[in-house]
Amino acid sequence: MSLVVSSDPATNPVTVTEAKSHMRVDTSDDDTLIGGLITGATLYAQTYTGRAFVTQTLELRLDEFPATEIRLPKSPSQSVTSIQYVDTDGATQTWSSGEYVVDANSKPARVRPDVDEDWPSVRSQMDAVIVTFVAGYGAAGDVPEGIKLAIKHLVAHWYENREGSTVDMKVHLVPLAIDALLTQYRIPDLG
Repeated sequence: MSLVVSSDPATNPVTVTEAKSHMRVDTSDDDTLIGGLITGATLYAQTYTGRAFVTQTLELRLDEFPATEIRLPKSPSQSVTSIQYVDTDGATQTWSSGEYVVDANSKPARVRPDVDEDWPSVRSQMDAVIVTFVAGYGAAGDVPEGIKLAIKHLVAHWYENREGSTVDMKVHLVPLAIDALLTQYRIPDLG
């Protein structure tokens, strides 16, 4: 199984201005650095929670259809755009959306064959099945405040502690407040 972002989100959930306000930074000297820290903190938070924050399109690639259901590895899921597969003759097919059902309310969202339907037969090869789906809360303003606060805290932590350790060899770990904020949004492991 692999997951590929095929259409990046339009923005990060936190702006440079919001992060600077949180950190009480008044100059624009470090705007590029802060923007990079926001991107890094957003990726960290998305990985930790198993969520997509701002709307993005993803491709879940599987070698075969599972026995019962496909669980989409990023929540909240907005929709399944398509399910493509390589049939036993080696031709790429698009599975009709009328032949499967999507439970987008589950976390993680699930896809199953509709009643009286079975998974299509696929060729034995890597990435024989590609599920394209849209995930995220919507625009940056739709992302929960707890997630945004965790991102701002992480940006501030990285801004103040740019090296892994200081001269006196004290290690600066990610503050527990960040994990505490993000844990409430964490999706259970898919494994």
